[in-house]
Amino acid sequence: MSLSLYDLFVSMGPFAKSIVVILLIMSIISWANAVQKWVQIFRSQRETRKFAPEFSRFLQEEQLDGAIRIAEKQKKSHVARVVGEALSEVKPLLRDRVRPRDDRHNSVERAVEREILIVSAELKRGLGILATTGSTAPFVGLLGTVMGIVNAFTGMAASGGGGSLASVSSGIAEALITTAFGLIVAIPAVWLYNYFTTKIDFLSVEMTYTSKELIDYLIKSVGSEFGRSIFTKEFQTQKASQTSGPVSH
Repeated sequence: MSLSLYDLFVSMGPFAKSIVVILLIMSIISWANAVQKWVQIFRSQRETRKFAPEFSRFLQEEQLDGAIRIAEKQKKSHVARVVGEALSEVKPLLRDRVRPRDDRHNSVERAVEREILIVSAELKRGLGILATTGSTAPFVGLLGTVMGIVNAFTGMAASGGGGSLASVSSGIAEALITTAFGLIVAIPAVWLYNYFTTKIDFLSVEMTYTSKELIDYLIKSVGSEFGRSIFTKEFQTQKASQTSGPVSH
């Protein structure tokens, strides 16, 4: 009797075939999710490589509006979203001369932390599918194996108990093949989950490190009064133009 995978699948009972179909669906979903996650991370890293030098140039020239614009354009870059949110938070605070400096710095840090949490959650979205597939696929295959062996020995008992090993070998092979399918689905899922978890941890470190560097840069550039930097030049000009004109005493 031929024991090829195709012949075994054709000879399987309805329950074993349903197990194989379920495993196939799990595999398709996990691989589709892995491809989507890889594309997301690849695009994020690619845009970050383009964003970093331009953003650094704007900061060195103390062009706040240009830095914000370049951050807003790179919507798929994880670093751009975090530092862009920080700059958007600090820009209106530069107008406020009354607010204490520590409150301004704390506001920027809170904005950065919020955006890091949001971006990290988006990057981790879908990893649960890979984790679930990797942990449950072997058990789904084992379920098919257990039921297949039960059916094989039930058939041997129904034949009067005189069945040889050869008479039940096909049934045992049919049962074991479901476990093989389960492992084929689970092993890549576990590998992919560990790979993406490591990549996302690295991206989280990038976001945290870059945001801390930006906050330190803003503190040093703006100065103790948070208003002497070139950053505030445009706001001071706007304020002077608004208050210019006849003033009643």
